[in-house]
Amino acid sequence: MTTVLGISAFYHDSAAALIEDGEIIAAAQEERFTRIKHDSNFPKNAIQFLLDYSNLRLSQIETIVFFEKPFLKFERLLETYLAFAPKGFKQFTKSMPIWLREKLFQKRLILNHLKEYDKNFNFEKKLFFSEHHLSHAASAFFPSPFDEAVVLTADGVGEWATTTVAIGIGNNLEIKKEIHFPHSLGLLYSAFTYYTGFKVNSGEYKLMGLAPYGKPKYSNIIKNNLLDIKPDGSFRLNQSYFDYATGLKMINKKFNFLFGQKPRDSTKEKLSQFHMDIAASIQQVTEEIMILLVKSIKEEYKIDNLCLAGGVALNCVANGKIKKNKIFDNIWIQPAASDAGGALGAALAYWYLELKKKRKVSSNDQMKGSYLGPKYFQYEIENELKKNGANFKIYNEDELYDHTSEFLIEGNAVGWFQGRMEFGPRALGSRSILGDPRSSSMQKNLNLKVKFRESFRPFAPSILLEDVSYWFDFEGNSPYMLMVSNVKKEKCFEMNRDDEMLFGIEKLNLRRSKIPAVTHVDYSARIQTVDEKNNKRYFKLLSKFKEKTSCPILINTSFNVRGEPIVNTPTDAFKCFMGTDLDILVIGNCILKKEDQDRSLRKDYKNMFELD
Repeated sequence: MTTVLGISAFYHDSAAALIEDGEIIAAAQEERFTRIKHDSNFPKNAIQFLLDYSNLRLSQIETIVFFEKPFLKFERLLETYLAFAPKGFKQFTKSMPIWLREKLFQKRLILNHLKEYDKNFNFEKKLFFSEHHLSHAASAFFPSPFDEAVVLTADGVGEWATTTVAIGIGNNLEIKKEIHFPHSLGLLYSAFTYYTGFKVNSGEYKLMGLAPYGKPKYSNIIKNNLLDIKPDGSFRLNQSYFDYATGLKMINKKFNFLFGQKPRDSTKEKLSQFHMDIAASIQQVTEEIMILLVKSIKEEYKIDNLCLAGGVALNCVANGKIKKNKIFDNIWIQPAASDAGGALGAALAYWYLELKKKRKVSSNDQMKGSYLGPKYFQYEIENELKKNGANFKIYNEDELYDHTSEFLIEGNAVGWFQGRMEFGPRALGSRSILGDPRSSSMQKNLNLKVKFRESFRPFAPSILLEDVSYWFDFEGNSPYMLMVSNVKKEKCFEMNRDDEMLFGIEKLNLRRSKIPAVTHVDYSARIQTVDEKNNKRYFKLLSKFKEKTSCPILINTSFNVRGEPIVNTPTDAFKCFMGTDLDILVIGNCILKKEDQDRSLRKDYKNMFELD
């Protein structure tokens, strides 16, 4: 047995992944253990989980691969400062001490962390470094169900690359084209994330969710001033509007002047129609660039399959447009598309590209549903709940589905904790909060009373795979909640003239379809298809809900509050349950009702985590 450990760290979404003889065994993000959202520290807890899960000592692992090359990144920073000199001197003087003290010598830093597991072992000969976008590309292609594919990666920046095109065939993967820093689609989107008052590297999905409330009034201003888009989708950003290459901010005063307002201060200013229109505009431009890129690479390489990774691949609206345009026959997206997935990609790149191992391709992907994190046995769940003073009842499986489906039908918000934790940013039915999608009030109630987040934020539908085409304009599989599609017209309600005249957030409370809680203002939904193979318990719950209601859909949102990582342990789940207006917690075979719990255990959970 040959084992490879992949590590990503020191920027955001630190993670670790383990493969054995090419098989993906386990993977997890550090944030789930430390409870620090997007934790960038060395993933010591995630690594410890991998070792415990596989019953290995670190010294028994043959190879350790870091997801990028620090020296190349240092070279890029130096060359950027020289190119923009003297403008970049301020940032240069602030970042160089950190680089010289820590980041430049990351190999030594990583080795020192590894020695904490075994002081007497020499890991130096075992440690290798991948390249950032090669790690992304490997994470997308090697677990995919394709023997041959074009691989498109796009994010903020790696060492130099911000966007790459690679070709994967069998066990080989080769990057063919790159767009380099400072020209970055990810950083462009992040600039608008900052401008609308959201947090960079975590608020981008809020910008995407806000877009349907606005109109793309500023699309031409963006395209005529901020970037030059070529017919093949390649692009260059006008750096006179941005400060990320030379300063300590994303944008500058010239950017503000172009749109006529300063960046929104989220502590003082509410979202306005202007911000919604800005969101709609940058989303439209992003989709346009992605579709141009995808069309050009399909025309050039004449391959039927597309793989996507990198932070931009989490833009599920753009992904849905790519699918709808039928540019490629098949699309597969790495569920942990951001830097967390780089840990997995680094390990897979070493296995196939360095060791030249044969690759087996199956009709299903190799991600095991992305259920790659920790799991807890029934006795462990019961012990943790008892330690926390919880009152619960234990049921067999059939009773569990029957009771839980009834709770949902009655309008309760249910915390659902089962099996192995998901790897990646989406809850996929293991660490989820569930609700009845037929409820007109459920979206608002979940956002404000349970998630403690903005009311405009949409929720995703989980749907039985066999029923997806009856409810949505969608064919095929979407197990990772990375595709957006419209609700079928026959399931929707037409808006009257008064409804059509409403603006922005006023549209939120309109009942748009038979499943209003998961129908966004533009009649779209971010779909997760569920089958029995990948998540048996979630499949059976959905089936029981369908049996009772004729609706094969549940609201599925991540089990956490705003600013908190998704819950990992039974204790995390119980604390979130007691600190929110969740009505029911179903954890393993235990069911907890809020009304049965000791009121003194309730906590002010809303302010425990820094808002993202």
